[in-house]
Amino acid sequence: MEQLFAPWRIEWVERDEGTDGIDGCLFCAFADRYADREHNVVARSDHAFVLLNNYPYNPGHAMVIPDQHTGDYRELDEAALLDHARLKQRTFAAMEAALGPDGFNAGLNLGQSAGGSIEDHLHTHVVPRWGGDTNFMPVIADTKVIVEAVAETYDRLHEAFAAQEGTRHAGEDRPVVVERPA
Repeated sequence: MEQLFAPWRIEWVERDEGTDGIDGCLFCAFADRYADREHNVVARSDHAFVLLNNYPYNPGHAMVIPDQHTGDYRELDEAALLDHARLKQRTFAAMEAALGPDGFNAGLNLGQSAGGSIEDHLHTHVVPRWGGDTNFMPVIADTKVIVEAVAETYDRLHEAFAAQEGTRHAGEDRPVVVERPA
């Protein structure tokens, strides 16, 4: 049997089920300005935020999450719906500037049967893709190779969001604030 050493995964294995001592919805805690660089929140807008996935499918795998707690997309109010869509646009732009992908996968997993691991608070996955980013490892070794650490991706995306017009850079350890267009 082959062994893959991933010592950073011990944090996930030993975590409290309450996720870092947070009671209730993890995404709501982050929406309430609990999160910062330590929690991989790279950008915020009036009604949503961008969170890097701790266990990415590809480098740059992020989630655009509305602040509003709902698992039903139809329940988002108009302001949250529009803001969520605009922040997805900015996320694509930041990823293009920072990572130079050839394309994207983006989507919602609504409900447990659709693959949603946090089904009570909807979130849109945005996964940058490159030609050749799939290879034989998942097929023959049931292993996905991630070529960049999440902290390095954070730095690159943080800089790309900060460079966008209509943003307020709150500092290296704080998420970039995306201003509402005039």
